[in-house]
Amino acid sequence: MARVLIPLPSLDFDPTEAAVSHQILQAAGHDVRFATPDGAPAQADELMLSGEELDPWGRHPTLRRFPLLGLALRADGAARRAYRRMEQDPWFRAPVRWDQLRIEDLDALLIPGGHRARGMRPFLESPLLQGLIADAFGQRLPVAAVCHGVLLVARSRRGGRSVLHGLRTTALPWSFEHTAWRLARAARFWDPGYYRTYEEAPEEPAGYWSVQAEVTRSLASEEDFQDLSPLDPGYFRKGSGLFRDSVRDDRPAFVVQDGVYVSARWPGDVHTFAHRFASVLRGC
Repeated sequence: MARVLIPLPSLDFDPTEAAVSHQILQAAGHDVRFATPDGAPAQADELMLSGEELDPWGRHPTLRRFPLLGLALRADGAARRAYRRMEQDPWFRAPVRWDQLRIEDLDALLIPGGHRARGMRPFLESPLLQGLIADAFGQRLPVAAVCHGVLLVARSRRGGRSVLHGLRTTALPWSFEHTAWRLARAARFWDPGYYRTYEEAPEEPAGYWSVQAEVTRSLASEEDFQDLSPLDPGYFRKGSGLFRDSVRDDRPAFVVQDGVYVSARWPGDVHTFAHRFASVLRGC
């Protein structure tokens, strides 16, 4: 049994990436615990749970209860059920504070993502979490990260370099982030930046502060950022963003493993991602 920590922000983490990972690791027999900035229970991005306010009528107090686009963008039924179970976990309800974390108390780290700037920026920019992740890599502990969680890992440094320097990784691809951003600008027009945690200045090229671009800049080589090729026979299922994996179907997933480090792109990979990490933990 491994002691696995899932650090979370106070607000706006992705419910699928945290809850499905928690469910799968716990079912595999691991001791899964949580940490937040202040020791209070974290709150997921409510839009990713309800699907409300993701349509053009999302600000109307009555019509927003009837999402359309929101049904496709929110967490699916399995993930929402996993989230409700996670909410009842005593360790989720009484997390450790970030400033109380010690690497000696952990065997592994799993870093979920989330995109809403309001809650995610303090998480992604935390020196405490970046230091913990750097220590984990220094001690060669298993680490898993998905979506924006990979950005937090990429920002963690040892010896003046990202801990991902010399490793292969994936993360939220610009194609996914850009598509979601364009949808939000049209549908959630009163908050067009909802899907962009960081946006470019007018003089910067499109996507310069995307997850993919920043993570790639931290790597030893651009080729170390792993993405699908359009020539991949499963490209449409894996790369269209229209399909999510499940406990019985890993065909839509794209997961990268380099040693004891595991990464994935988005919530649609998370069943396969968590099972792969559970396999790494068994091997350790």
